[in-house]
Amino acid sequence: MPIPFSINEHSYLQTITSELLTDKKITLTIKRDDLLHPLISGNKWRKLKYNLVRMQQLGKSELLTFGGAFSNHIHACAAAGKEFNLTTHAIVRGPQLDLNNPTLKFAQQCGMQLHAVNRIEYKQRHDEAYLAALQARFPNAYILPEGGTNSFAIDGCKELAQSLPEHDYLICPTGSGGTLAGLIEGSSNKINLLGIAVLKQADYLRDEIRALSPKAKSQNNWQLLTQFHGGGYGRFTAELWQFCQHMQHQHQLPLEPIYSGKMMYALWQLINNDYFAPNSKIIAIHTGGLQGLEGLKYRKLV
Repeated sequence: MPIPFSINEHSYLQTITSELLTDKKITLTIKRDDLLHPLISGNKWRKLKYNLVRMQQLGKSELLTFGGAFSNHIHACAAAGKEFNLTTHAIVRGPQLDLNNPTLKFAQQCGMQLHAVNRIEYKQRHDEAYLAALQARFPNAYILPEGGTNSFAIDGCKELAQSLPEHDYLICPTGSGGTLAGLIEGSSNKINLLGIAVLKQADYLRDEIRALSPKAKSQNNWQLLTQFHGGGYGRFTAELWQFCQHMQHQHQLPLEPIYSGKMMYALWQLINNDYFAPNSKIIAIHTGGLQGLEGLKYRKLV
């Protein structure tokens, strides 16, 4: 009997009002995909949705994926395993597991089986021979790439773009490029799309996005902005964290400084510097990842 892999996907749109936006004549709306589900939120659900369907089509009963110790993707896959009664595995960049880490503790509570590997082995996660050996070791597993980005992930993000009201600009944080690629696929070529890279030296992601999205190859209505990484993946400045706290207090918009916080901070600077024409309608995608705040607190980084 097929499992119906579904959640309520109608997250709401939050309009932000501020003196800056009024002065610049900008309309800013946040797609609150962080509220899609208490545990499987944001782009992690969008990417997982059709991968779970594909897993079922292939007759696989287990999900195996990869991630670091504080990975939003591992957290979401573990939650999906519990939600849909699936066996889940994570190859975790180790070499040791700290089971007091809130992300891994949650994953284990959901029943996920954690397999720590050293960093040398973890680097092989895209290698065909390594993946074949994993498949032989876990014959019932559907193997999902780190971050959940592949062609099936694109379809879920494409649906997100198609669900949005009229806008001129669509912006999202960009880690692996999958969310931006899906948004490009689902958007009219009259829409301007911006990805805010959250890692250093992210220029290579443009080729990744083109490989994932046929429309990205032929259209020039999208950009990847690489100057707002805040020091690199997982790093952030004191100013960025202060901005995140301000948005929470002033606008009731919870942010973490790794993904959506970097996007919003970048967007605020772009608006302030007149990047957008007056009367522009902007939609920003809150991609979730708020579970990461517990990890930052655990490491005493916030």
